[in-house]
Amino acid sequence: MDYETLIQADRSIIWHPYASMVEPPPVFAVASARGVRIKLADGRELIDGMASWWCAIHGYNHPVLNSAISAQLDAMAHVMFGGLTHEPAVRLAEKLVEITPGGLQSVFFADSGSVAVEVAIKMAIQYWAARARPNKQKLLTIKQGYHGDTFGAMAVCDPVTGMHSLFNAVLPGHFFAESPRTRFDGEWHDDDIESLKNLAEKHHDEIAAVILEPVVQGAGGMWFYSPLYINKVREICDQFNLLLIFDEIATGFGRTGKLFACEHGEVSPDIMCLGKALTGGYMTMAATLASAKVADVISAGGKGVFMHGPTFMANPLACSVALASIDLLEQSGWQTRVNGIQTQLQAELASCRELANVVDVRALGAIGVVEVDRPVDMHVVPRWFVEQGVWVRPFGRLIYIMPPYVINAAELSQLTGAIYKVTGRLLRG
Repeated sequence: MDYETLIQADRSIIWHPYASMVEPPPVFAVASARGVRIKLADGRELIDGMASWWCAIHGYNHPVLNSAISAQLDAMAHVMFGGLTHEPAVRLAEKLVEITPGGLQSVFFADSGSVAVEVAIKMAIQYWAARARPNKQKLLTIKQGYHGDTFGAMAVCDPVTGMHSLFNAVLPGHFFAESPRTRFDGEWHDDDIESLKNLAEKHHDEIAAVILEPVVQGAGGMWFYSPLYINKVREICDQFNLLLIFDEIATGFGRTGKLFACEHGEVSPDIMCLGKALTGGYMTMAATLASAKVADVISAGGKGVFMHGPTFMANPLACSVALASIDLLEQSGWQTRVNGIQTQLQAELASCRELANVVDVRALGAIGVVEVDRPVDMHVVPRWFVEQGVWVRPFGRLIYIMPPYVINAAELSQLTGAIYKVTGRLLRG
């Protein structure tokens, strides 16, 4: 198909995420991708500022990852994980236990980040059921959070400002504390934790676990908050006998400057969700890790088994490329790269503060955010970025980038320059 034929065919039959079939926002047909560049089917090239929704941390078409997945394909593409196992799964599980915070010893593989959250919630509820506390079925979380689009995950997303208010009537009700307002590097104030502490004290007999995104609230607002907050949350969970779940789907594997965001506060959870960058953007895969305490209680009480089992759990192709991606990350000098990206983002996005429509500018690790005073028009703004030769996909009032770690300084400057130009164009209307 030529470019326009392809686009028209897409519009007629494909329903894209967060899009209308009646008045769909623009889509751009991709022919190939390599490094940090996406080549469109009409020949244009775009520098990718999104790492394909934050997962392609090594860029596209990396020879090491290509080789890993090709080698595994020669052995087997898939085999069921019920009653069977294989070396890529075992080696990946060992690696995840090795690199994640201490105490996480059991690995449950899943299909996607949303499913990893579903698994974590089920683990928490089943844990308390096995301890003869079936009344502990609620979750405690913070406002402005985002944990996925499936029903269990939606139920712990912000019920007011989140994307899922349409479904509130059919979602289970949970407890929502005020979101922490102390900035990542700001002066700590104890009243920031009072809302969550009060809810925990009042409802701990009903609450199975606290779930939150440590340090960085992602799709709920791209807000970076003080690591001291998660230290206080850990203390509260211990005080009131609650499990602690960290959703590191967006922040895991170096995105914030630490391998996992909870390392900023030196806190270990009872359950951790991983996804996105796990396979370097090659395959859909996620993992939910649990402490020995959680795994042992579930396995010894009640039904004696954990009640979940995805068809494509521990897919060998995904396990193999995930192993290769983690090894590549460890050997890449990623901390120096990510710190360099943060420094450049802080310097080059600072000019956006002079624009009258800009509310805030912030950067942490390989995340840069410009918050404007009104929602951007997704039928218009993506085209403006493509005209600048970059791929940036805003949402709500946030114009942000989370580029691959392999981006160079000139490519990153093209992204930040485009953000300044597009933000200024929004001001002019």
